[in-house]
Amino acid sequence: MVPWRGGQRWALTYNGKTPGPTLRVRPGDRLRVTLSNRLDSPTNLHVHGLHVSPNAASDNVFVMIGPGEEHTYEYLIPADHPSGTFWYHPHHHGTVAEQVAAGMAGVIIIDDELDTLPPIANTTERIMVLSDPRIGTTSDVLRWSMMGMMQGRFGDGVLVNATPQPSLTVPAGTMERWRILNASASRYYPLRLDGAPWWQLSSDGGRLAIPVDATGLVLAPGERAEVLVAVERAATMALTTTAWQSTPGMGGMGGMGGPPNRSGATETLLTVIGTGADTTAPAVNGPLNTIDSLADAHIGGTREFTFAMGGMMGGNGMSFTINGRSFDPERVDVEAALDTVEEWTITNATPMAHPFHLHVWPFQVIDASDQRTPPSGWKDVVDVPAGGWVRLRVAFRDFGGRAVYHCHILDHEDRGMMGVINVT
Repeated sequence: MVPWRGGQRWALTYNGKTPGPTLRVRPGDRLRVTLSNRLDSPTNLHVHGLHVSPNAASDNVFVMIGPGEEHTYEYLIPADHPSGTFWYHPHHHGTVAEQVAAGMAGVIIIDDELDTLPPIANTTERIMVLSDPRIGTTSDVLRWSMMGMMQGRFGDGVLVNATPQPSLTVPAGTMERWRILNASASRYYPLRLDGAPWWQLSSDGGRLAIPVDATGLVLAPGERAEVLVAVERAATMALTTTAWQSTPGMGGMGGMGGPPNRSGATETLLTVIGTGADTTAPAVNGPLNTIDSLADAHIGGTREFTFAMGGMMGGNGMSFTINGRSFDPERVDVEAALDTVEEWTITNATPMAHPFHLHVWPFQVIDASDQRTPPSGWKDVVDVPAGGWVRLRVAFRDFGGRAVYHCHILDHEDRGMMGVINVT
């Protein structure tokens, strides 16, 4: 049980908290985590977005930690690992959606020397974990209908750090740095901040080349963004999101249009109360990072992946597939060579959006069917719109081993929309 509106609500937690403890490390560090499973179901741990080994006791999602068991993970953070906002969550196939939706998520921050430079150093940092759990006092919050799981789990409202509509009091003239994580199992968050200019500094894979206007920022499940907010006025401002309009047969996924359908109700995530005299915040400009672009890289191979909804899973609802096959942990779907760059085209043959996620090896988005590409930089999650496609390039550097790629609508992953890659 965790605190809720003067009482308590039922949740799954790390160390009794949701979100779990924030882990801060630096490039070159060794991070050791012991996970004790006090749940009634198996679990494990995935360090989402970290460029670390997928083998042995590192980011090995094939490990199963049964009820009453524990496992110690050890992650060697490369000395050149980019700084940024990453996260951890369960990844045992078949139980991922229910455990994450019930609260099992936490943030990992990798700091570096850029954090001491303006405009970043002179800011107030805030970590914001967005989630939409079901609210209740028993484990019944884990129970979803088959149709609800296929459509994606949508809870009883959106929370920031497990709190409904928190407020921040900020002196005018202050620069705020927000690290925002979408830890929902299914929900997309189109974000809007009225009354204050804001800029995106980082995406999933670390810092962007230059600050980018954050207007129109949308976070798919699993995505992160770091934004710089200039509070210049003594006024009340709100960070809001738009609920996807439900369409018959597609539940909360926005129907045939997927996430671009924004005709749903606006919900307030948090309120910013500016105090004092109006003050112009410092300008935000200049380079943040040098991006090793893959646009002109030698391509060692091309691959095509199609996300589809398949037949019935033995009477247990519809299966979700990649290239016509559901997940099999004993099967290798992709063999790739270390120290090569590949170009992948991800095609979505379904009437709902699917966020694509690749473990261990970050990628860059080259092109998309809707001519929408994120700010230049490294990614580990990208939205593939309903009926559309995304083309990306993956650099298989530093680590070989076996890992996975999948849809980050977690019920879709649990129902088979995942494949195994082996890099040698």
